[in-house]
Amino acid sequence: MPAPNNTATASPDVLQLQDVTLRRGSQLLFENLTLSLRERRIGFIGDNGAGKSSLFRLVCGLEQPSAGQVHVPATGADGARPVGMMFQNPDEQWIFPTVEEELALSLTGRGLRRREALVQARQWLSARGLGHWAERAIASLSQGQRQHVCWLSLLIAAPAVLLLDEPFASLDLPGQLLLRQEIAQAPQQVLLSTHQLSHVRDFERVIWLEAGRVRADGPGAQVCAAYEAEVMTRAQAGHGSMNGPTEKAGA
Repeated sequence: MPAPNNTATASPDVLQLQDVTLRRGSQLLFENLTLSLRERRIGFIGDNGAGKSSLFRLVCGLEQPSAGQVHVPATGADGARPVGMMFQNPDEQWIFPTVEEELALSLTGRGLRRREALVQARQWLSARGLGHWAERAIASLSQGQRQHVCWLSLLIAAPAVLLLDEPFASLDLPGQLLLRQEIAQAPQQVLLSTHQLSHVRDFERVIWLEAGRVRADGPGAQVCAAYEAEVMTRAQAGHGSMNGPTEKAGA
């Protein structure tokens, strides 16, 4: 089984967690977790409650460590946010009623006036063959389409690091294939949490989290195979289910 790679080295351009401890009330989620996340594509796998969503919330600043430090790159392209996150549930993410307004919000965050941001959002959608989506009410879209809007708002914001928390969960097969293609083409660093191992098996690095600790860390094919083997062993021994409850955001 691949050995954990927990060494963090100081660098202003590398996403790092240094001796991070996270508590929620009496619950200890991470203790002295150290990771240096420099690879372009990094997958995160593990059972429900392993800490994947909590790790992402730490990286994007939605939670603060009880101890230790989280270092993210200083800024994205053209003054964009350094980190952007796509949540498991798209309904927890979108704010404005229409697609074009939601995308424009990502642009106003980069200093554009609202009118100019709306024009650019419409043009950007049209260039992607989605001009007909501009005035659509997000609430009228399917779950998978709402998830795609969240992905589009993340792309147009152009942060340096994309955090994708279970991005394939609401998508049908064509939607999964499209998102996988777009992730491969994105110029940003991508950190992707998923239970669907096929989407990270070819990643240069995958981290298997277990109860807030790194169980294995290495090439995607090796770590995914080790996790699958361990889950099968547990299932055959009657310990734990292979079809557990859906992981809640922050778990």
